[in-house]
Formats: sequence, structure tokens, C-alpha cells
Amino acid sequence: MPRMTTLAVVLLGLAGSFTASAEVQTREMNDGMLILEDIPEIPRDIVDELNRFQSMRAAAFRQWDASGDSLYVSTRFREVPQIHRVDMPGGARRQLTFFEEPVGQVARQPGGEKLAFTMDAGGSEFSQIFLYDPSTSGSTMLTDGESRNGSIVWDRQGRQIAFLSTRRNGASNDIWLMNPEDPGPARLVLQSPDGTLWSPVDFDAPGKRLLVMNYVSINDSRAHLLDLDTGEMPLLAGSGTMPASNWPLAFDARGAGFWFTTDSSSEFRQLAWRSLEPGSTPVIITADIPWDVEAMALSEDRRRGAFVVNEEGFGRVYLIDPESREYAAVRGLPEGVVRDLSFSPDGAALALTLETPVRPGDAYVLPLGESALDHGSLVRWTFSETGGLDPGSFMGPELVRYESFDGLSVPAWVYRPPGDGPFPVIVSIHGGPESQARPGFSDSYQMWLKKLGAAVIVPNVRGSRGYGKSYLKMDNGYRREDSVRDIGALLDWVAAQPDLDASRVGVIGGSYGGYMVLASAVHYSDRLKAAVNRVGISSFVTFLENTQDYRRDLRRAEYGDERDPEMRAHLQAISPLNNVGRIEVPMLVVQGENDPRVPVTEAIQIVEALRRHGQAVWYMNALNEGHGYRKKENRDVYQQAVVLFFREHLL
Repeated sequence: MPRMTTLAVVLLGLAGSFTASAEVQTREMNDGMLILEDIPEIPRDIVDELNRFQSMRAAAFRQWDASGDSLYVSTRFREVPQIHRVDMPGGARRQLTFFEEPVGQVARQPGGEKLAFTMDAGGSEFSQIFLYDPSTSGSTMLTDGESRNGSIVWDRQGRQIAFLSTRRNGASNDIWLMNPEDPGPARLVLQSPDGTLWSPVDFDAPGKRLLVMNYVSINDSRAHLLDLDTGEMPLLAGSGTMPASNWPLAFDARGAGFWFTTDSSSEFRQLAWRSLEPGSTPVIITADIPWDVEAMALSEDRRRGAFVVNEEGFGRVYLIDPESREYAAVRGLPEGVVRDLSFSPDGAALALTLETPVRPGDAYVLPLGESALDHGSLVRWTFSETGGLDPGSFMGPELVRYESFDGLSVPAWVYRPPGDGPFPVIVSIHGGPESQARPGFSDSYQMWLKKLGAAVIVPNVRGSRGYGKSYLKMDNGYRREDSVRDIGALLDWVAAQPDLDASRVGVIGGSYGGYMVLASAVHYSDRLKAAVNRVGISSFVTFLENTQDYRRDLRRAEYGDERDPEMRAHLQAISPLNNVGRIEVPMLVVQGENDPRVPVTEAIQIVEALRRHGQAVWYMNALNEGHGYRKKENRDVYQQAVVLFFREHLL
């Protein structure tokens, strides 16, 4: 009897100990919108040390004004980016919109000053279309307030817009027309026949035909010509039998042909032109450039053109004469990432957004010469703040390549802090999975380099874009975990570097990168000290079943169809949630409650599973965010928590 009593007391004590250890410490921040579980109070020294990094700002070019004398840009002065107007290089940024949510796409009315723009609520991505009138400084919502809308395209007279919307049934990506000046019932002009994405690209000059893109997957997209009167829609480029990436860009000057990019005859997306005549064949323009053409802009009269090439991650700008199809690289641009190309209304200048590894994004203007290929020197229009920090102290990356398990050469950007090392390492894994880590500016990377003394490595594992379509397809379907093995090969590479400390390695990533973090923790816990999963997929099956209807089929094309029993079994086998017992590394999980892509349930289930296995896990959930944190107050706490987490578990 005494022995039984003693045993009972011991068991009771163990149960009490387990219950106490399982208690979750929860607190709220930011007016109750940010929920933190088992995350310690952020020390004052971290808040103070990161303040300058978190006070940095960037600006992005959005549109020219009608006169061509001023620019519309988006930048943040409070919590989220809003529309501003800049009237001269280095001039004041005059704020025009004052919403609590960030402004998305901005499209100016041709021949007028009104701006159509998109904005969602709480990161839901169910964007609505608004019309801003500079004469009244007022904005009017044009769409229904419930569906997902975007891809705004004005006709050339500024009378109507075409846009993508799910308003018909909440799932299909259809194309609609609307007169923004009289936003009565919108007209459905293209009803999606499947679960793929259909979006408008460009009106012809009379406004009678619409160039349309059908996006099936990253490897399969097609161009169509939609007659707005008859509804006829012949296929211009692409097919279901021989999938290729065909991205329509614009009609040519005469409306007799169209510009597009295609990888149908190459590893890379080449700039091409094709006649609208039935049976015509494409004319490849950039056959001598072995990299993706990722964007193109034409002047309003279509007599000038410019395009951007993604060359090993760097953005290279070219000017092109659309008539002769001659082109030449723009000289003297800083090395970085270029986007948002647009000609001034008179075609005399080209505006763009440019960021480098050591400089936040800003709006620039390139003056053009008499001929289509002549240009002057790039002029910087906005001067974004760096929180009082010396930009000369920021560190850029080195591009390296390492060999993976099967001999594949994998590119990676390596940022090293000053000194001799050996440095702790933070591996940052991009999402997508079809995205690409590029040499743009990251305040987080600069923060970790300076405040943690850690090297940062940003790999482009197989499945990343920018390295050819074969590389892009290498992680599809049953080959999903080959990309995880690329991280294992990177850990081998780190161990061979004398200035890097292979005993102190952490991983961080968002979305698909969050899955990669979890999978890396499953396979390489013995080689990792810390892991940060942001809005990551924990189970491919539950992800595919619960992601928003309008994108489910698009994701099945990449990951596999969970309705197929064989594929479902494979997805279950590789999902971190079903292998959580192999995770033995401290984890920080970050989520947005309104995430339409990777639902909050993906975070909840992995956090609960980790806790059941006694694994240390910090959890942060923002109730007013979606697929990532866009509001400064939430992002600040997230960055502070990451630094604290790495300080405790990595250093």
C-alpha cells in the first residue's frame, strides 16, 4: 500500500509537471490584433537597436500624370504604402490616399487624371477596384465589395476598364468590362471554362478586341484574342498538348500583330512578335539573349519600346525599336532589380523602379533621345530614407554556386558580415515555389548582418524561376523533396567554408519557403539550431483542400492533385505535419489570420503537433493580416521576435 501511494504521488507529480509545461503563455499587442504565444517580452535593447532599420522606407513608381511632368508613386509615411505625387526629381512626396490598408495596382485613365486602383482589407486579397479623382481628392469603390478583383486594363480612350473578377461564383477567374464613370452593372465578357486564371492584357485601338492571357501553370500559359462584340476568341499562342509559357504583352502599333514572351523553342522566355493572321508563326526577337525577358513597355503611340531581362537575378533594361526590332542595352544603370517600366505620355522618357542590394527601391526616370535606342543619364526622382543609417555600411551579396546531391549546380546569394568569422548562418528560403531570390534590398538581411553578426545565404533551389524551364520543373509532383535535398547540400557547402560556422545554422522562409523550413527541420534537425516558418504549408493535402477556391487548381498544377489516391499518399508522406516527430529544433511560427493562400489552419495544426511532441515553439498570429505582414506595427514586432529568437537559439 505505501508503494502504491508513492507511485500515485509520482504519477500525479509528473502529470502536474506536464500540464504546467504545456500551458501556453498568451499575450496581445497592437490593440489586440497581434496574438503572441510563448514568445517572451521583447527586450528594450532589441527594440531600440532595430528602430532605425525599421524606419527605412522605399518608393515604387506607379504611373505618370497626364502631362508627363509628374509621377505617381507608392510609399509609406505611416503604417502602409499609399499613393503619392512627386512633381520633380527629389521633390516632396505629396500624399493623395489615406487608407488603413495598402494600395495595390494603380492605373491612370488615358487622356485623364483619374486613377483606378486596387485595395483589399486585412490581407484577404479580395481586392476591390476604386476610382480616385484628383479634382475632389475622393475615391469611389467600383466593385461589389465581396469578390476578388484586379488586373485593371483601361481602353485607349479612357472610357472603360477590363478586369479580372470572381464575382460570378466566388471561384472562377472571369473577365468583365465596366465604365468607371458610370459603374452600373459590369458586363461579363469572358466566362472561365475551367479553374485556370484568365486576365485582360491590352485593348486594340478601337476598343473592340482584347488581348487575353490564360494562365494554367508557371509552365503553361496561352494568349487569346477576344472579340468583345461576338465573343469569338481564337488561340494565338500556346496549346494544351505542348505546354509552354506564352505571356501576351501588347498589340503592336498597327494592331496587326502582338508582342509576347515565349519559351516554346528555348529554355528561356524570349521576346517575340506574331501576326494576328491565322496560321502565322512567331518571330523570335531576343534569340541571342540566354535569359528570361520578364517585362515589356510600349509608348502610347507604340513607336518606342523597352524590356527587362532577368540576367542571373539582375535586371537589365533594353530599349527596342518596335518597327525595326533592333534593341540595345541601357548603359550606366546600377546593378539591381528593375520593375514597373512605363513611358511618359509623349514617349520622351521612361520611368521605372530600381532597387539594389544596398539601396531601397526608388522611382527613376530615363530621358530618351531622338532615336528609339538613344538615352541620357538615369535621374533619381525619390530618395527613400534609410532610418539615418549610412547606406555605405550596407553589405551586398556574393553569387556562388554549389553542387547538390545529383550534381546539379544551385545558385545562392551569400551575404557576409565584416570580420573573419566563423559566422553563424541564416539560410533564407524563398517562396513560390516558382519565385526567385534576387539581389534587391532587404532590411531584414542588413539587420541580421549588423545586429546578429550572422552570414545570410539565400539559395535558389531547383524549382526556382530565372534559370530555364527545365530547372523550373525539377521539383514538380513526385520530385518535391529533391528541392529539400538541395538545402542538405547547402549545409554540406557551409561546413566546407572556413568563415562559416556549420554548428550554428538557422533557416527561415515564407509560404512555400515555410514548407521548406519545416521539411528541412524534418530531415536536418541534427544540423540546425533554429527555424522560422512564416505562413508555411504544413500539410499539402489540407493546404490544397482549404486554400481559396479561385487558386486551388493553379496549385494542383504545381504540387499534384490530392484527389488522386496515389498522389494523395505521396503528399501525405512528405508533409511535415505527418513527420513532426522528427523535428527537434526550436521553431517560430508566424501567420496571418486572413491568409487566403496558406490558411491559418496550416499554422495552427503544426503548432499543436509540435507542442504535443514537447517541442519548443513560439507562435505569432496577426488578426488583421493575410499572406505576410504589411502593416508596420505588426512587421516591427515580427522582426524583433525573429532577432530575439535567433539570439536565444542560434547564437
